[in-house]
Amino acid sequence: MAELCAEQGYEATKIADVVRRAHVARKTLYDNFSGKEELFLAAFDSAVAEAGAAVAEASEPIAAAEWEERTEAGLRALLEYAAAHPAEARLCLVEAPAASAASSARYDAAVDKYIERLREAAPPGAGRPATLVEALVGGTLWIAQRHVRRGGAEDAVDLLPELLEFVISPYRGVGKR
Repeated sequence: MAELCAEQGYEATKIADVVRRAHVARKTLYDNFSGKEELFLAAFDSAVAEAGAAVAEASEPIAAAEWEERTEAGLRALLEYAAAHPAEARLCLVEAPAASAASSARYDAAVDKYIERLREAAPPGAGRPATLVEALVGGTLWIAQRHVRRGGAEDAVDLLPELLEFVISPYRGVGKR
């Protein structure tokens, strides 16, 4: 599903295409999924879980006090996942927000998890807008989405220096004396 959506988009992808690509019988597909949307959502959920696990594995062993290193490790893992899985990156970042109401809701829920992850990792600071973390995650995802849409998923890691600076700079110096 991810490969087909990357090649032709969600709307143009037909069940017949999936059956052909997956080398399964139509009945087998319908024994497991009610239709194209359910299959798409399963592919989305799988990719989001894999990417989230990669971020957690990379960032959680780093001490919370080292939030910049932790943020870099998590962001690097996310970009490396996109580079290693360009079809899934396109499915999640480009197709999911617009494919259906259900996929848009799942996309928003996944974004909310990254917002919460950054909110927990970032140092507290007075005077920062309450929406700062949302803006940082949203901006990061927007840049990644544009990069993937333009066919650049394979070199997504090249975005790391700029995205890291974007995410970390509002907090630089917080908590240091």
